[in-house]
Formats: sequence, C-alpha cells, structure tokens
Amino acid sequence: MTKPEFLTPFPILEHLDSNLPNFCGWEAQIQDLVNHNYPIFLPKTNLNLDKITAGFACALHFHQPTIPAGENGALISNLQYMYEHPQEGDNHNAEPFAWCYRRMGEFIPQLVAEGCNPRIMLDYSGNLLWAFEQMGREDILNSLKKITCDPNYQPYVEWLGTLWSHGVVPSTPIPDILLQIQAWQHHFAAIFGEEALKRVKGFSPPEMHLPNHPDTLYEYIKALKDCGYCWLLVQEHSVETLEGGGLPQEQKYSPNRLIARNSQGETVSIIALIKTQGSDTKLVAQMQPYFEAKTKQKQLISGVEIPALVTQIADGENGGVMMNEYPRDFFRIYYEMRDQNPENSGVVALNGTEYLELLEASGVNPEDYPTCQGVHQHKIWQHVDPHQATPEAVETAIAHLKQTDHSFQMEGASWTNNLSWVQGYENVLEPMKQLSIAFHQKYDSLVQQNPNITKDVHYQQALLYNLLLQTSCFRYWGQGTWTDYAQELYRRGMELLN
Repeated sequence: MTKPEFLTPFPILEHLDSNLPNFCGWEAQIQDLVNHNYPIFLPKTNLNLDKITAGFACALHFHQPTIPAGENGALISNLQYMYEHPQEGDNHNAEPFAWCYRRMGEFIPQLVAEGCNPRIMLDYSGNLLWAFEQMGREDILNSLKKITCDPNYQPYVEWLGTLWSHGVVPSTPIPDILLQIQAWQHHFAAIFGEEALKRVKGFSPPEMHLPNHPDTLYEYIKALKDCGYCWLLVQEHSVETLEGGGLPQEQKYSPNRLIARNSQGETVSIIALIKTQGSDTKLVAQMQPYFEAKTKQKQLISGVEIPALVTQIADGENGGVMMNEYPRDFFRIYYEMRDQNPENSGVVALNGTEYLELLEASGVNPEDYPTCQGVHQHKIWQHVDPHQATPEAVETAIAHLKQTDHSFQMEGASWTNNLSWVQGYENVLEPMKQLSIAFHQKYDSLVQQNPNITKDVHYQQALLYNLLLQTSCFRYWGQGTWTDYAQELYRRGMELLN
C-alpha cells in the first residue's frame, strides 16, 4: 500500500543525525517557502461574513520540556520521564497527556463526518514534536498529520507557530529569537511537509509573553515578519493604547495593529488578535468563548460591519478540566450549533487567519485596525522624543522610570503576571546569556561565510543546547531539580563550544 500523498514529508529536509531534531540546515529554503501572501483559508472556508454576528476562536497550547534525565543523562522528553517514573508527583498522567496530544486528530474528523463545522488552532512546542519522534509515538504524529495534511480537514484546523523550545521572548537573547522561530518552522516542515508550513501564518508566544522593551519588541516583530507570519496572539493586559491606557472593550474583540518603535525611532507593526481574560483552562474547556460571543455585536472598520471575535488559548492537557471535561463540552457545543444553526449564521467558530482573510475580502483595510503597543511604552515616549530617539536616551528614560515609578517594569507581560521570569533566576539567566554569547561568537561569522555550516552536526548540537537552555520550565517550575537541569545543559553546551 502506497503512503497517501498528504503524508509525504518535505523532500529537501534531509536529516543528518537521528539523535538530533530536524530543526536547522535549510533556512534559505524555509524562508522562501513561508514568505508569500496568497490566501490560505479563503478558497476553502464555508463561512459567509455577512451572515456572522460574532465568532469565537480557540487555541490549544501543548508543551513538554526536554531534560537531561534519561539513561546516562541522555536528553529525553519530560513526557518520557513521566512514563518511566509514574510514582512521582502527577506523573501518572503521562498516558492521559498523550491522549490529549493525539485526540484532536480524532475529534475533528468525527465532528466533520457528523455534519458539524468545528474550528481549532493548535500550538505544539518543538520540544514536544521532537518527543513524539524520540518516543516513537507514531500514533500521535499520524493523528496530527491526518488533520494537518489531508485537504478534507482544512479549514477546520489551523496550526500556530511558536518558539521551538518554549523560551519566553523578553528574556530570550535577542539574536536567538529568530533562531527559535526558524527552528520551529524547519521542524514543522520536516514532520508535516511543505504545504502545511505554508499555511502557518499566526504565531502563539510561549506563556503569552510579550516583550515591552522597545528594542526587544521591535526585533521580535521584525523576526516574525521576516519569517512570514501575518499575525500574533496577544494577552490583553500586555498591551496598551498609544495614549497609554488599557484597550477599550470593543477593541479587544477586533484585530489590532501592534506597533513597535525601537530606540532608534524605527517602527514595525503586525496584526494582533487579543486573548482576553486569564489563562484558566476552564474558559476553553467549558467553551466559554462561544457563550461570550453570543453577547457581542458587530462593529465598524473601514466602513464595513465586522463580526466581533472572542479569542482564547489554554493548555490542552494540564488539569482535570482539560483532560476530562473538555471533550464533553467540545462536542456538545458543536452539536448545538449544528442543530440550531444549520446555515452557519449568527455565532460561529473561526480560526484566526480565516477571520482576517474574510475581513480583507469584505473590503476591510488592515491599516484601519485600531492600534496598540507594548504596555508601559507610552511612559518611555513621554520622556524621549520618538523622532530623536537614541539607545542612550531610551535606557536613561527606562532607568529613571524604574527609580521613580513602582508600577513600571520592562520584563514584558504574560498570562502569569504574578510570576517573574527574571527575578530570582540569575543562576539560569546568566548561564543562558553566556551560552548564547559563546554560540554567536563561534558561529555567526562562520554562517555568514558559509550558510551550509548549519547542516554541520557540531553546529546543530551547539544550537540544540543553546535553545534548550532557554526553555521557560527551568524557571517556571522553581529552584532545585529544574535549575540543576539548566546548569547541566549549560555545562554541556559550553563544552561543545570550547
């Protein structure tokens, strides 16, 4: 039996070392592939904007870190560690987690076969995709390939790009933001193929963390656009209006133009879809965005009436509500929508890119979207004339604000704002910074002279440790074992580079 065409991997991504993820080596080809502007969902959508009063868009985020905890310290997934140590903590959830990673590949085909019109956006870290390969979990990969590569399941499913190793952007060294984004794209193409990667136009940042330092935010958005992304998922309290206030209520339910100005006065922008409220998995598990969308009215942009969009994301596996209650409510809501609304009018499920393409096709000009910027940036530009900005002036303003305004901070904002990704983690952040510096000192000029150096196994090993050390879990899960893992990754990375 021949393999279906939709399961054929991207032919140019030859893999050199089975002990490494297939996440670099073909950067130029990937760049050419993703930088296009033809519509993705518009030719296939079965929705008519005129019939829609409001929509809801839900994304599921999945991640497991890579840790040096296998046999003889081998790099393994925390998922594999959970299987091998079921008596520790909540490791007994390993198989329920694996089921959560796989189940959309079963839920979506079933709902479509039953006459429903579901939508889901998926965000899997590179670590987790590598885990499925390392563990030989073809059941999970094939389930995901079915809804990703089979044309019958477009536009029901949209993949969102992310950072490969789940680093939080504000504390990721700036030169590595692009490497993280590219590594995920490369790895995704290696698994799901060229056509699937071309359709990935939205981006989901780890921990919904948005940098607010002018230079970091600028480089982040520039890297996203260079990598072909059209829009970014943003937490509502991580942005402000250009006048420094919180977003007005209606602005949270329409696309925004996120504007970044760096310390030299240069600007870049990208479309942002606003994720509202907190990170409580109950919001998605119990399909709250559907019920919220029922309370929303159309609004006017570019003289066109557009439906409001309620946007949410949650971990797709963590907690009993996602593991147990989500399937019940996911099916129940789509059955209700099918039976009460056979014409796909009123409140409907949408995916992010589908929504934006429908708006543009109806005559909406993205330049007319309301604008926002990183939180606290208004305070900086009150002290620095944007048209005469210099790095020194911006840093002076930031230092002054930190001294005089207790509410001001430049660590960015995320859905875990009660947790600092910086304070108290110098024993991880300093090694992270040092490893990144050593990596770029060794390889930047070599890559410039010969881009094919990224196919070299030594380069790939060094890149792996550099990116892995930036994984947020080594800070999120506290001091002790997890910071020890980080120290070991740092030691091995520096050993390779030296």
